[in-house]
Amino acid sequence: MAAPDFWNDSESAQKVVMQLKGLKGIVSPLNELESSAEDLEALFEMADEDESIVDEVRSEIDRLEVVLDDLELKALLNGPNDSAGAIVTINARDGGTDANDWADMLLRMYSAWAVGQEYKIELLDRQENEEAGINHASIAVRGPMAYGYLKGEEGMHRLVRISPFNSESKRQTSFAAVSVSPEIDDSIEVNVEKKDVREDTYRASGAGGQHVNKTDSAIRLTHIPTNTVVQCQNQRSQHQNRDTAWKMLRAKLARIEEERREAEEAKKYETQARTGFGSQIRNYFLHPDQRVKDARTGHYVGNFNSVLDGSELQGFFDAFLRLKAGKTEAVHSGDDD
Repeated sequence: MAAPDFWNDSESAQKVVMQLKGLKGIVSPLNELESSAEDLEALFEMADEDESIVDEVRSEIDRLEVVLDDLELKALLNGPNDSAGAIVTINARDGGTDANDWADMLLRMYSAWAVGQEYKIELLDRQENEEAGINHASIAVRGPMAYGYLKGEEGMHRLVRISPFNSESKRQTSFAAVSVSPEIDDSIEVNVEKKDVREDTYRASGAGGQHVNKTDSAIRLTHIPTNTVVQCQNQRSQHQNRDTAWKMLRAKLARIEEERREAEEAKKYETQARTGFGSQIRNYFLHPDQRVKDARTGHYVGNFNSVLDGSELQGFFDAFLRLKAGKTEAVHSGDDD
């Protein structure tokens, strides 16, 4: 990074900076634990002679346990693509306009979490719904272990609330599907034959000015063998959208291959949501009370808004990592009824 030409290639430089940040996130706490362990030994010796510092010893042990727990969770992020950025795609499903609004709420939730982690976000694609919310959207989340944390979010997310789009103010259930793929770079080989990919161009929709509305700049790619579809319309030029769509397609196919390998090792995704009632990975309730509960891990938060603003979303990620490691005990925040 000290090289004078380091920033000549901005994209490569950003990758190095992100890699350094990820390594520091592990090495720095390790160094702190090593140093604090030595200090703790000295505190134990002092406590034998002076009982007044026993509370200080207990407080230091509690603090170090938190640091150690965080490192143990990071140690579970050992998949082949866990250190990569993540491409998160959200699609409205059952529930009409309420589902479109719900998909938009999830998009804001993941964006808020990423901002809190000091990750970078790039909007890749967004299709507005005419009445409210979105039909679908894709974002790239870039930061240390972004994919490792977010990949457990793949599946169906269910919202229960009094619908603001229902004139009779009735309770409604709506669904949105979340798909997460690793944002892989050119150093990772993903074999995609161009003859297997169909490209369609179409006119971009939504905000963007006259250029967006008058040119077929949006790109949709379909990988025929797997029926994998990606699309991008956020860039102004068709060339930029095509490049981004190909990156998204390679990421999707890498995710498919990763799932195949994981399924051979263990049936990890047998509870993965598919569609409709009973298939969700997580339930979000605004009525009759506020709570969010994960159907796989049992992790529970009694404050709906603290999850939607991203501040208590990390607990669900951590619980899923513990589930992968065979530690399935539910972790609760708030009152579970």
